[in-house]
Amino acid sequence: MKGHIINLPNSLSFLRILLIPFFIYYFDKGDIWIANTILVIAVLSDWFDGQTARWTNEVSDMGKILDPLADKLCLAAVAVYFMAIGELPVWFVVFVVIRDLLIFLGAAYVKHHHKVITTSLWPGKWAVGFVSMMFFTMVWPHPFFDRYPVQEVFMYLSVVMLFISFIQYCLRFYRIQQGRDSSLES
Repeated sequence: MKGHIINLPNSLSFLRILLIPFFIYYFDKGDIWIANTILVIAVLSDWFDGQTARWTNEVSDMGKILDPLADKLCLAAVAVYFMAIGELPVWFVVFVVIRDLLIFLGAAYVKHHHKVITTSLWPGKWAVGFVSMMFFTMVWPHPFFDRYPVQEVFMYLSVVMLFISFIQYCLRFYRIQQGRDSSLES
């Protein structure tokens, strides 16, 4: 693997994964402000890990795998939790989990058979942003979020972006399989 495994950007991705049970614990316990703080730290760590990798010139193969994996684990775990407590519809969680699982398996196949590590696509990053905003509206106790369907707006925006990015990933995997993708970021 190219680059260091242990570096600041990868540590931030690991941190994001480690924060999942703490977020769920404090939210479930009713410590909304601690849960909000953890959510803010997780979202900021997602932004900072990529920026730090570029600023310090420590973009690594491990980071290209770990960052999206951390995103997928965080999104799935929190979505499943919110579904379990009745705050998110089952169809949304099933869609997110199956989509992420298929993308992960496709990326693993491409890495194993073609020695290519695929990077995140912009629609997927937008989708993660919309999902994060949806989670904020669910966690932050503000009357505006109770009065207006802000959560639903972010949920449907994320579904659109998740679907668009899924199609783009499928096309990318197909082009790699056919040996025709010259736009890969390695």
